[in-house]
Amino acid sequence: MADGEKALILENLTDGENPNLKVVSKDEQDNPKDIEQSANRPGRMHDNGQGQRSALDDTDWHELAKERFAADLADMLYEKAHKGKFEALVIVAAPKILGELRDALHQEVTNKVIGEIDKTLTNHDVRDIEKIVKSELAK
Repeated sequence: MADGEKALILENLTDGENPNLKVVSKDEQDNPKDIEQSANRPGRMHDNGQGQRSALDDTDWHELAKERFAADLADMLYEKAHKGKFEALVIVAAPKILGELRDALHQEVTNKVIGEIDKTLTNHDVRDIEKIVKSELAK
């Protein structure tokens, strides 16, 4: 379960019909807003023509950190899958992070994915998460 700044690894102690989730690990990163991380104003570039200049986009450090977080999570899942730490995986993530994870996951992990839920649930109570996951997987 991830949202780009926080990841929760939950283990189901029972079955899919009546999940009983337990938090195995929690990982958070400090990722301030982009304006707090940017040091400079966006640059400008001279264009062809007299006195013409174009603005350049500055790096969005906040979004870049979220992408790196998803890549790190994918690496951690690969390590656990390779060691046989789980047989099946349901990924619950914010839609953008779910896309980043899909791109970054190793084939060994994707072979174990039995469901995906594109919702941000990292700040929900575990009992609420159980209900939502059960409902979403039943669809």
